[in-house]
Amino acid sequence: MTWRIDFSADSIKFIKKNNLEEVLIVDKIKLAVRKFRGEDINIDVKKLSGNWEGFYRIRFGRLRIVAEFQFENFRAKVEVIDWRGSAYK
Repeated sequence: MTWRIDFSADSIKFIKKNNLEEVLIVDKIKLAVRKFRGEDINIDVKKLSGNWEGFYRIRFGRLRIVAEFQFENFRAKVEVIDWRGSAYK
């Protein structure tokens, strides 16, 4: 099944401001989905708690991607993309 990946307005703004390629973020989301399926993929994904209950964090160098995965609908929503110290505020 094909996954649909949506971006919040803040995440798109961060991508444009920092001259990042959207494809880079999409690739990390795809790797996370493969890891959830049980494949042995080298990607750092962690389930978040507290205010971020239901979201997952993908660590990529100093960059943090906070996304919500809807496994039954095959959708991922990238909520926040930010640098390490600012991603969870």
